[in-house]
Amino acid sequence: MNNTLTKGKEIKIPGPDHPITISPVEGKVRAMVAGKIVAESTQALRLEEKGYPPVYYLPRSDTDMSLLVRTTHYTYCPYKGDCSYYSIPVGGSRSENAAWTYERPHEAVASINEYLAFYPSRVDAIEVIS
Repeated sequence: MNNTLTKGKEIKIPGPDHPITISPVEGKVRAMVAGKIVAESTQALRLEEKGYPPVYYLPRSDTDMSLLVRTTHYTYCPYKGDCSYYSIPVGGSRSENAAWTYERPHEAVASINEYLAFYPSRVDAIEVIS
């Protein structure tokens, strides 16, 4: 088992029992809320983690951060690290905590640093445009 503890939190390393793969997305990924493009990037990453649907991560630099408001919501993933959340006010209550980010991800998933992901149910669309 590749587990260690840091500040009382368990850190797990992705492996055969819990694979995580991160790959560049071919084409452009766009996240929309209330008719506005919140994020659009040709530099998006697709994260696939055992037991979960694939997630698209878009660089903050390709995100309209003026549409996002940081919240106090917080989670921890032993595979990825501490997770912070943003709401998208133009989407109303449905878009509360709609985006998340790992600001200091664990080494195994370091490529998602400075990237944001969006819950499909809390935005109008996440599209991959070839």
